[in-house]
Amino acid sequence: MSTKHLLALLNSHIEGDEDQFLSIALQVAAQEARQGRTDDADKLKRLVQKARDQQRTGRPAGGQTPIPLARPRGELQGLVESSYPKVTLDSMVLAEDVRSRLIRIVRQQQERATLRNHGQAPTTHMLLVGPPGTGKTMTASALAGELRLPLFTVRLEALFSRFFGETAGKLRLLFDQIAQTRGVYLLDEFDAIGARRGDPNDVGEIRRVLNSVLAFMEEPNSTDSLVLAATNHVEILDEALARRFDEVIEYGLPDVNAAPAIVERRLGKFRFAAKAWAGIGSSLEGLSQGELVRAADAVVKDAILEGSAKVSPEALDRALRNRQVLKGKFHSRAGR
Repeated sequence: MSTKHLLALLNSHIEGDEDQFLSIALQVAAQEARQGRTDDADKLKRLVQKARDQQRTGRPAGGQTPIPLARPRGELQGLVESSYPKVTLDSMVLAEDVRSRLIRIVRQQQERATLRNHGQAPTTHMLLVGPPGTGKTMTASALAGELRLPLFTVRLEALFSRFFGETAGKLRLLFDQIAQTRGVYLLDEFDAIGARRGDPNDVGEIRRVLNSVLAFMEEPNSTDSLVLAATNHVEILDEALARRFDEVIEYGLPDVNAAPAIVERRLGKFRFAAKAWAGIGSSLEGLSQGELVRAADAVVKDAILEGSAKVSPEALDRALRNRQVLKGKFHSRAGR
């Protein structure tokens, strides 16, 4: 394959243009045939034909919908971020109930053909609720990693600010992609569109958007994509919307057992002896998973720069207490 063909393939991959990608692959096949490598040329042609058959039917022989070559295109560019996470549920420290429910959902997704053969559908719509930094966003990455699917993240607050007056139409484009492309879709800050109808601050556009989402939740999920809605404010969600989720999973602050486990995992090779935790327990209280991770990262960076093989318990205790002080200041401002 020439450098010209390789550059063209990479460019079409980056642009997410699958038709162009397949067209270039056929050009490479023709070049292989001209150079007498007919077996390789025939293999390429068969693969291109198989890919085009999948484009027409939406599903290949194995039942999987093709994963997009790159990021969303057209009007969804800039509204939806795509990634291919490598993390799994084993990377997370979770409450046992939350872990078991997520494992069950992964199994339903992996064996969805069996469920459909018995007239059942896998769980596809999930509402993740809880304080900031408790693992909702990472759960979306872990589910995508477990299922080897792309993760598409939509920040709804940004969608409102950029396209107020057009939001319902933009969301329709997103719903169409979910119907066509299998993946894990994270609707972050979901309370931006899911607020109760009739709220004193409600406006017509928000009502139209909410009605669009309610209608979407009733549509068949032909790709069995996982749609995750994350919110820090479940109390303001419209009840009609909340009832349409297959699963509602609540995340809380790490307990006395989970908090040290999160920090130890983050410290990695820099962690200290278990007996040193005795004086740190109170510093862990009330901090979210995200806050614990940031405190651990801060002391690990210091240890690296100082050439230390271990993090000192005193340094970690200070970092955790600094996080508690910072959190207390934010809470006091919010209460004014």
